[in-house]
Amino acid sequence: MRIIGDFIFLIFFFILLVAWLVVWAGLHLASGAIHLLLVLAVIFLIVHFVRGRRTV
Repeated sequence: MRIIGDFIFLIFFFILLVAWLVVWAGLHLASGAIHLLLVLAVIFLIVHFVRGRRTV
């Protein structure tokens, strides 16, 4: 469970990135909602690297 806690934002990043790619490639919609997924994925990636590793 500790490993998931350390990488939760990285996991969110990849989930949102894949969701964005599927929607963009599969439906090819140019709405703002699709790009919102990409923005959220990038935010989670940035938060993951800003938080860094926690030491015990």
